[in-house]
Amino acid sequence: MLHEGEREKMVTEKGIVADVSDHKAQVRIRKSSACASCEARDACHIHNTKEMVVDVNNDLQAKVGDLVEISVPTRSFLRISLLVYFLPVLALIFGAYVGGAWAASLRLPSTLVSVLGGGLAMAFSFAILRRIDRAAQCRAEFSPRMTRILVNATVRQLGDSK
Repeated sequence: MLHEGEREKMVTEKGIVADVSDHKAQVRIRKSSACASCEARDACHIHNTKEMVVDVNNDLQAKVGDLVEISVPTRSFLRISLLVYFLPVLALIFGAYVGGAWAASLRLPSTLVSVLGGGLAMAFSFAILRRIDRAAQCRAEFSPRMTRILVNATVRQLGDSK
């Protein structure tokens, strides 16, 4: 819980507004240096492109071409990251253990049943993560938000024409 005067720490990225409709904006964000050093960069939804597109509420009335800052609370980012990385690993270990115990009681090859149990438990964890993802998209604390307009599109165009 934050005390009066404290600001919540945020994970921030900069991007350019690509499209605006109603109260939403699509922001193109270039991969940052954090992406380059991330161990999961190849498994990420960015798929080796240089940019990703994020949908955010356009509470600041940004216009196409504006350079904006997108933020997610660090606490929310870490909670989701923990789930995404640790739930499948824990499910794999638990499933392999249960599979091995079950195989011993049924006199089946323990290695095969452990592998199958781990795989099934891991697949089940991905299904759970998909449901969590859908639920998190509806919650403001997990959604990225536009926090600042850094450079107005008209100012950028004037600077480019010189």
